[in-house]
Amino acid sequence: MAKRPTGGTEVFVAVLYSIIKPNNYQDSLRLMRLSNTLATADGVDRVSVMMGTQMNKDILRDAGLATGDLDGATAADLMIFADVTDEDAGRALVAAVDLFLSQQAQRSATTKMPVVRSLEHALTVLGDANLAIVSVPGEYAAAEARRLLDRGISVFLFSDNVSVEDEIALKEQARDRGLLVMGPDCGTASICGIPLGFANAVADGNIGLVGASGTGLQEVMVQVDRLRGGVSHAIGLGGRDLSARVGGLACTQALRALDADPDTDAIVLISKPPAPEVRARVLDLAAGLSKPVVAALLGERPERPGTGNVRYAGTLEDAARVAVELAGTHSRRVAAPGPGQHCIKALYTGGTFAAEAASLIAESLGVDVSSAHDDGYLLRADGHEVIDLGDDAYTRGRPHPMIDPSVRNDRVAAAIADPQTAVVVLDVVLGYGSHPDPASVLAPTVAKGLAGAHDAGRDLTVVASVCGTEQDPQVLSVQTLALEQAGVVDAQQLRGRAARPEHPEPTARTGPGHVRGRGADSAVAVAAAADHQRRATRIRRRAHRARRVSGAVRLEPGRGRR
Repeated sequence: MAKRPTGGTEVFVAVLYSIIKPNNYQDSLRLMRLSNTLATADGVDRVSVMMGTQMNKDILRDAGLATGDLDGATAADLMIFADVTDEDAGRALVAAVDLFLSQQAQRSATTKMPVVRSLEHALTVLGDANLAIVSVPGEYAAAEARRLLDRGISVFLFSDNVSVEDEIALKEQARDRGLLVMGPDCGTASICGIPLGFANAVADGNIGLVGASGTGLQEVMVQVDRLRGGVSHAIGLGGRDLSARVGGLACTQALRALDADPDTDAIVLISKPPAPEVRARVLDLAAGLSKPVVAALLGERPERPGTGNVRYAGTLEDAARVAVELAGTHSRRVAAPGPGQHCIKALYTGGTFAAEAASLIAESLGVDVSSAHDDGYLLRADGHEVIDLGDDAYTRGRPHPMIDPSVRNDRVAAAIADPQTAVVVLDVVLGYGSHPDPASVLAPTVAKGLAGAHDAGRDLTVVASVCGTEQDPQVLSVQTLALEQAGVVDAQQLRGRAARPEHPEPTARTGPGHVRGRGADSAVAVAAAADHQRRATRIRRRAHRARRVSGAVRLEPGRGRR
């Protein structure tokens, strides 16, 4: 530790340590991990971990971290410069760097992923590779990307510090060859469910994403998953793609690719505000696609939800919600009952469920619970009703509604048809002794009733609490899926949410409008069967395609190579 006397006071001056590791190239992800490791070490005030490119050396000089060792470093050399509190901290820093590099070497030696030293060797190992990740210093990234495009391989360009001129040239080359360049400085993508860069593990599905914002892509992916939708592909563009100079080259390619993709039914476009002329060009293209497009152009506040094929979303959450609705998968929205709709109608087959509901509703609305329980009514006040349909009044000479749920259907239909109803609450009890498929009995009645309400200009919510497990003979997920396709909201999904009652927006695939005009029973059954068939086909197709991209090698430069 150096000491500098000033007016009788000792000031401790940090020691500048420099470590140069010749011919020790590390990609940006490893550099980031090493930097994070060293930054938390005892006695280290600040640290910079970079490859020895001219640009990086200039950065270090400007930051006051240059030493005599800096000038001799080459682009293949690993540089670590740090301010440390004393010599012991410096020696500990050197030991930490050596340990990190040793561990990386051990992982490389034991990994199941083949390690190759050239692109040609990589192509020999993989055979039919069609996508590569490029993560090298920016001044070399364009050349490496061009080599891949020349061999018919699309590029995920993680590297930054690539010039705009190189970006345009690469994307024009990719377009002319029917390939795609994602980036430069592209941090997020997911192709066939294979994550590239920073990505989340989300459900497979039929919503394709195109984004010039990495975290924006991640947020929409996550929100789609939370809404029980799924993602087919998430294509990153790089932050400059929708600028005036680049002109949306990758964006237009990505939109066309998703439009042609059989696994994608709806598309989301995510971007910070694009250049006006690029915005117009991209949205004109989107309007002419065969699939609906949700445009989330951050910073814009759309005055209308959209026209024709393009819908506008003011937030990332809205974009995910609209996309899930357009894709025909489950979503929830806030219902909008009319001024005359204020009543809750709760029709239960389980007595305890009915009693619990009556107590909660009474407490919330400030009404009284019925003590007489005449005709199974546990609550009957101000138009609100809670009925136990398993009461003796309803089971004389007929099966219990848990055994034959059809005995409740007339009351369900009447409750939905009542112009004062805002919410209908139901229970569905699975397990041994119960009906083998209660959802198949209830769903057609709900779907037909909601269709009628929709035609009459009314909006209401049907909520079902399903008591059961995946191990029950009826299978919980099968029952909830059939109910959701009929427009029923699963109560489990509403727990913990302080929101008004919600239900999925009717869609052409699963909503009440689809059921109308056909036998309700067969329509719901056909819709459910068709949806299962589409999912099975999509999973098989995507599994086959994923096998092509999941094979991978890591390309590591050899010693002495730049």
